[in-house]
Amino acid sequence: MSMLLEPKMILTIVLMGTIVYITYLTKKNTTASDFFVGGRSFGWFMNGSAIGGDYLSAATFLGIAGLTFQLGYDGAYYAFCFSIGLTLLAIFVAGPLRRFGAFTVADFLAYRFHSRRARLAAVVVVLAISGFYAAPQLLGAAQILSMFFGTSYEFGIIFTCVVMIFYVGIGGMKGTTINQALELWIRLGAFLIMLIAAMYSGLHYDKILYAINHFAGPIEGTSPYALDGSNIDFDGKAWTGTGFYFPTFWQTISMTIGLALGTIGLPHILLRFYTNPSAKAARKSALMAIGIASVFFFLAVYLGVVGRAIFLAGNATDEVMKDLVLGGNNMVIPSTAQALGGEWLLGLVIAGAFAAVFSNLSGLFITSSGALAHDLYATFIKKNNISQKERVIAAKVAIVILGVLYGALGLLVKDASIGHLVALAFTVAASTFTPIFILGIWWRGMTEKGAIAGLIIGLLVSMWFIFLPGTLPEALQFKIPGLITVPVGFLSVIIVSLLDRQVPADVNEFMKKVHDKGSETI
Repeated sequence: MSMLLEPKMILTIVLMGTIVYITYLTKKNTTASDFFVGGRSFGWFMNGSAIGGDYLSAATFLGIAGLTFQLGYDGAYYAFCFSIGLTLLAIFVAGPLRRFGAFTVADFLAYRFHSRRARLAAVVVVLAISGFYAAPQLLGAAQILSMFFGTSYEFGIIFTCVVMIFYVGIGGMKGTTINQALELWIRLGAFLIMLIAAMYSGLHYDKILYAINHFAGPIEGTSPYALDGSNIDFDGKAWTGTGFYFPTFWQTISMTIGLALGTIGLPHILLRFYTNPSAKAARKSALMAIGIASVFFFLAVYLGVVGRAIFLAGNATDEVMKDLVLGGNNMVIPSTAQALGGEWLLGLVIAGAFAAVFSNLSGLFITSSGALAHDLYATFIKKNNISQKERVIAAKVAIVILGVLYGALGLLVKDASIGHLVALAFTVAASTFTPIFILGIWWRGMTEKGAIAGLIIGLLVSMWFIFLPGTLPEALQFKIPGLITVPVGFLSVIIVSLLDRQVPADVNEFMKKVHDKGSETI
């Protein structure tokens, strides 16, 4: 059978064709509202599906199962942390943020404090978080193309960036939202079929429980299976490219804080609530996303242990065992799918993995393009003397620029772990935007200087703890440093605001706007 007729190629082409068709149908974006927030026209089901599609990225479709495969129960804990974050977002932020209404995340600070400086600080943080998040998505796409289609890593990065430039540049938020919703259900369908295949293959709960209990720690040392009949020697880092660890108590607390609070500060998730027609629909969208994510995380954890059981038993084909070793924890789901259902299930999962990457990247592209085109170009360069058409053109140019920047980042993370890179993005978000949105929505005393201080100090401290851990005492060296960086972010806002005391004169009007349920349909 030729390459063009293989299931993985057929299903990937079908996915690409569907994306192109939806993008073509939604190409009419004549106003900034159309391009950045889809005309605020999406109901709770569509937007809830899109939020799920945006949130459940390659880090969940590939990473959570991979971490469970490698770490057992410790890997499953990541899913728990991510679930907390969506719940907090729905309770504290979703409704008020939609009542506020805007085009970008930076708009919140600019209008809350009537400050161009606050807008500029927010743009810097948006681009930093988006870059952290985009790199692992590109890594996932490039690894899939390399492992299953034989392309080079560099080709995978370039190909994915070109697709995203077309996808977001033409479709805007309308095309992005519809595609994200579709891509979510493709991934969920793939997981459900894998679950059925696992049960049909005899991998029932008792065997899964045995696998995760009997081999509770990280997979390391020697594998019970090797292609040449001997043991494969690996150290848990060389073959997985992660360097993940058995977390201590304080490491676990730090990870929980970073991941749980990080969701509230993710710009591409926050932006989604601007697309709802009302605050009520925004809350419903968030609740739907929580339900979808809960099912998704459960399936990811279960399938990660299924892959673990297959690997430890050594009863898969040579190709699958080789992929599990060479692909590391990033490629557990595709390899497990091939073991359970052959080439067609593998093809569906590969299409689902691309859907995960495209869905999340599109959200990052649309969010960052707003930061560049709306917050920087239109506000600072054109002084808001710009037409709706010019704003849209600027956004499309920004998307091309972002494609180049994100591509460069993707090339730098070739040997990294998807799950760990995304966890670091969550840490930066939790230390910067989370304090801003929680305090900005619920505390009248927050000031412009406090907000700017929180963003800058939270970002710098996060970068320090992530990139220069060797300069810190060993007790402060956390893999995910949320225990230190998140309190620093909150305290920076609170202390500077209390010292400053220059609260905006219209703070009561702002609070009434974001908390007044009489404006639910606005």
